[in-house]
Amino acid sequence: MSLLSSVTSPAELRALPAAELPRLAGEIREFLIDAVTRTGGHLGPNLGVVELTIALHRAFDSPHDRIVWDTGHQSYVHKLLTGRQDFSGLRTKGGLSGYPSRAESEHDLVENSHASTALSYADGLAKAAQLLGQHDRHTVAVIGDGALTGGLAWEALNNIAAAKDRPLVIVVNDNERSYARTIGGLANHLATLRTTQGYERFLSWGKGTLQRTPVVGQPIFEALHGAKKGFKDAFAPQGMFEDLGLKYLGPIDGHDLAALESALGKARGFGGPVIVHCLTVKGRGYLPAEQDEADRFHAVNPIDPYTCLPISPSTGVSWTSVFGDELLAVGAERPDVVAITAAMLQPVGLAKFAKAYPERTFDVGIAEQHAVTSAAGLATGGLHPVVAVYATFLNRAFDQVLMDVALHRLGVTFVLDRSGVTGPDGASHNGMWDMSILQVVPGLRLAAPRDADELRAQLREAVDVADAPTVVRFPKATIGPAVPAIERIGGVDVLLRTGELPEILLVTVGTTAAAGLDAARLLLAEGFTATVVDPRWVKPVDPALPELAARHRLVVTVEDNGRAGGVGAAIAQALRDADVDVPVRVLGLPQEFLGHAARGEILEETGLTGTGVAAQTAAFAKHLLPAGALPDLELSDRDLPGRDLPDRDLQARDLQDRERSNRDLPNRGANQRHAG
Repeated sequence: MSLLSSVTSPAELRALPAAELPRLAGEIREFLIDAVTRTGGHLGPNLGVVELTIALHRAFDSPHDRIVWDTGHQSYVHKLLTGRQDFSGLRTKGGLSGYPSRAESEHDLVENSHASTALSYADGLAKAAQLLGQHDRHTVAVIGDGALTGGLAWEALNNIAAAKDRPLVIVVNDNERSYARTIGGLANHLATLRTTQGYERFLSWGKGTLQRTPVVGQPIFEALHGAKKGFKDAFAPQGMFEDLGLKYLGPIDGHDLAALESALGKARGFGGPVIVHCLTVKGRGYLPAEQDEADRFHAVNPIDPYTCLPISPSTGVSWTSVFGDELLAVGAERPDVVAITAAMLQPVGLAKFAKAYPERTFDVGIAEQHAVTSAAGLATGGLHPVVAVYATFLNRAFDQVLMDVALHRLGVTFVLDRSGVTGPDGASHNGMWDMSILQVVPGLRLAAPRDADELRAQLREAVDVADAPTVVRFPKATIGPAVPAIERIGGVDVLLRTGELPEILLVTVGTTAAAGLDAARLLLAEGFTATVVDPRWVKPVDPALPELAARHRLVVTVEDNGRAGGVGAAIAQALRDADVDVPVRVLGLPQEFLGHAARGEILEETGLTGTGVAAQTAAFAKHLLPAGALPDLELSDRDLPGRDLPDRDLQARDLQDRERSNRDLPNRGANQRHAG
């Protein structure tokens, strides 16, 4: 029986003899390498916190003592030590979340998957414990993997330091990195703390030498030791923390269990706010990760643990790579174009641009608000910034988009990777909010490309706009085949007509174009004819859309964004403003926090596949359009560009089968089918 399998709770961990802990740490690393390379997930960060997590759960009594992780992707070891040792379904539907999850364990207090928030949570928790008289309850915030570069963390530190008698332990997991190597002034400060041993060497020399000096040695040493603040500032400038009023312990070897337990024990008993600065190695114990300079295997897809080759190599081209290549080409033509990201240079596709133009590339750390306002300054100074972040992370900088960029009519382009359904990372990472949030920003223009050619074209169109913010969004996925237009009306691309006088206008946003085309063909078997269009720029609503809608009897919009206040809602408003009295039905993601699952599973569950769109649209049409009013048209193959029509009877039977399947969808799918 392995030692790890015998430890299913922190209490059992605390009962282990200290001599057994190195063996446990080794087993945990073996487990992580085996399990995470099979499923994919955050490997490097968790290999780096094995000893730290063991020490935390021995020094504190979770869940009575509250431990908050920042960011939560470094909590895998915590999961193992709190009874969750089945990683076979990690980040898949029904399996463990890749982040702390309240639904999984009482030891998971905060589902913390957006960085730099733990200190604020901990500040509130510590205040609550103090006010409720829970003086035996400790609060611990573990912050690292770049999260201390976020401004919110420093707002929290400013407040934490104000209460000298409020117990709160801040563990800084300093591995020099976030996704990649952490940059900035704070990172340089921590690097100084990591590398400066002068203070410790001086005190060691003083204690060993001066105390042996007769008569004057002891008084001199005591005087020097009493002046330690000055020497600390001179030899190891941790004074920044102490000047805030925070007790500082460290730097401590984050892989030395005895040293960690000792430091955490001292911090526990201090009675006020304490910073414990731990030095760890991201990817520790797995040589390929330790030697990977790009990101230390920050997050991996399923790989062979020995060769590190993908188990299922991707055969397609990603949206991210197409964007990266096109921005590089734009950069060669436009010396005024600069790139900004927030600690995600590689994940958002800026690596090539950064290599070619390092002086025009700015990684600001996990600081989205600063990234946007800094971009406003760059634009004011005569450049055109391209800010590339995950769609869900732009939420954090909404005020800056609104008041610092849009108010001043500045030409800043935002490129939102991981828009729409992302999947395995769960609720916090699905980029399903941006097209709703950004609708309220005056002057902003938003593009949702449907294929690689459109991404290239719309990126160039975006950076040509000098007097307003522009947004280009795309998902984390492989790009499908090109979807050619048969006509352009105004700025709207017509992708398909299944009749000379189609009854239904299907407005598809971005990558939902493929589902819209499939749906139109399935609807034809039910006797419903349709026009499928792609607005390309979905904000503002193109004036051609109300005109197109007026020629149809039903409008159905499809978007991989929340239904509330998104593109469909904007189109419905545009039709009302234009006095076009055609019913509009909006298909999109339900306004829920969607659990972790594969992207395809979520799209199917929420009715955003071709079958789901067809079933919901048919239900709308049967309810809204008079019986017998639809023409029964026979079409030739030339009317369906790029696809052959299957047998109509087979189509009809297939649609009926799929409609029966859709009736079994969860309630949220049913709500969409009958929503107004």
